[in-house]
Amino acid sequence: MRKLDRKNIRVVVAMSGGVDSSVAAALLKRQGSCAEPGRSIDVVGIFMKFWSDQSASRIVTDKKDNTNRCCSLESEKLARLVAKKIGIPFYVLNVEKEFKKKVVDYFLEEYKKGNTPNPCVVCNKEIKFGFLIKKALELGADFVATGHYTRISVIPSLTGNPGKVENTLDSRFRGNDKRQFKLLKGKDKNKDQSYFLWQLSQEQLSHVLFPVGGYIKPEVRKLARKFNLPTAETPESQEVCFVSDSVNNFLKKYLKPSPGEIKNADGEILGQHNGLWFYTIGQRRGLEIAQGPWYVVGKDFKKNALIISKNKKNLLKKELIVKNVNWVSDEYAEFCGRRKKSILDVEVKIRYKSNFAKAKIFSVGKNKVKVVFQKPQQAITPGQSAVFYKGKELLGGGVIIADD
Repeated sequence: MRKLDRKNIRVVVAMSGGVDSSVAAALLKRQGSCAEPGRSIDVVGIFMKFWSDQSASRIVTDKKDNTNRCCSLESEKLARLVAKKIGIPFYVLNVEKEFKKKVVDYFLEEYKKGNTPNPCVVCNKEIKFGFLIKKALELGADFVATGHYTRISVIPSLTGNPGKVENTLDSRFRGNDKRQFKLLKGKDKNKDQSYFLWQLSQEQLSHVLFPVGGYIKPEVRKLARKFNLPTAETPESQEVCFVSDSVNNFLKKYLKPSPGEIKNADGEILGQHNGLWFYTIGQRRGLEIAQGPWYVVGKDFKKNALIISKNKKNLLKKELIVKNVNWVSDEYAEFCGRRKKSILDVEVKIRYKSNFAKAKIFSVGKNKVKVVFQKPQQAITPGQSAVFYKGKELLGGGVIIADD
């Protein structure tokens, strides 16, 4: 982590054309305008042009339209208007090639394996806080800011007391080169996006700012109106930014059909499916099997069979295995590996919209843990992220894998 120059600071803001990143940029610009004499804070807006499905790039003007605004010409136009309004330079960075390789190809490969991936997690690690940070530093920037609803706490050193929870530049000058960064939930419980950031490293966090993490969504809307931003009433966007229609329709364009049998838990054949990748654990709609409702409870890859059940209890499991574990804080870096008998009491989210569930986690190998829940959880889905929390702090996370 390089030493920061307290007097000359440059912040690159990832602007998507949405209200959250717009307010993040406006808050930073305002902070720069109120900086103490002798301090220079330059704010630069960057719109990243991602790869998208062909129809996803069309201009969206109808607020009732569900097409994602991310990557669209309208989004770029709005982000540019915001930058002009608040008086900051604005640039477009084409990351289509990198995004396609790191995010979209991963998304398709995981579905081919029968998993249900979370592309936002990979995008945050590889693109927004990977590729963009690298480019920003090359251009002389110190920080990258986004509109994520999450917060960072700075600890002066690993053995020191936690610093104040701040989303300001001043908090970054506390402590020495051994300072640590804790990733915390956003103030808005309904909008908290820390779940998507479990793959971030200490090095990445040292260059990140989350200006809206200490606000709730209505407050952000209110600030957007106060600053008279053209994005103040911009509607929410869907989660998978490069999919213009449904995920299933997107998959049908890029994955070939692989028909197989649909069976119940007793092995009785009830119908046919077009490919295991078109279904996810817990799915109810689209099965087209009579006398329902039926739920997807499993996938038999050896027999290419989809297993369904009428009994929702068949979706309940008390344990899961997580691979590719990343610990955000160095405090837990050695939990996997040498400390194989270590146990942690945590709360776990098994998908973005799930509730926090109390559990114990056990190391079962290199970057691999076993999660045992206090109460059985429904529709544990391979490919999704299991993210570990202690109070407000995000400790780390990993990718759920199928039963052996």
